[in-house]
Amino acid sequence: MARKRLWGVALSTLCGLTLAGSALAADIDVAYTDTDLNECTIINADDFGATFACPGWRGIPVMIAEGDLRFFVSYGLNAVNEVAAQQTLPQFNTIGAKIEWRITNRTGDWRPYATILRYYTDNEGGPEGQTLVVTKIEQGATCQVAHVDARKYSNANEIARSLADELAFDFDCTNQPIEYRP
Repeated sequence: MARKRLWGVALSTLCGLTLAGSALAADIDVAYTDTDLNECTIINADDFGATFACPGWRGIPVMIAEGDLRFFVSYGLNAVNEVAAQQTLPQFNTIGAKIEWRITNRTGDWRPYATILRYYTDNEGGPEGQTLVVTKIEQGATCQVAHVDARKYSNANEIARSLADELAFDFDCTNQPIEYRP
């Protein structure tokens, strides 16, 4: 009899955790947009690089800049003044073709709180590197949160999504992005 009660408590706890996880998952959605520079407007350009204004999810501005053979990506109406506008990877790099937008309904309206973007990096004659960059989106606090080596981890996309969901809401942009190492 005690064994049945213990099993019932364990089953109830497991169901409660599953339902709580499902409720959290119901508050999070995902969308994808392209990073096609041909669909963007050039804000400025010179011999050293260019800055583009691109359309993002539901018209949210995306600033993509290239300088010194590195890309910088920021988001929002004031994207050029956000911390993310000054952040890139140390290696020469380019960006992937898609931005994954992490979107929440926690405030009663769907809005993005993070993005995940693949950067392709030059590894000085070695195989091309790939890093997933998780960026927090919040007006006045848009910055890179985490970097995940996509060549090192076969589940890099899942890792990046978990980091976005766990860290982006409360990440302090005065900190450096986290280099994922389990």
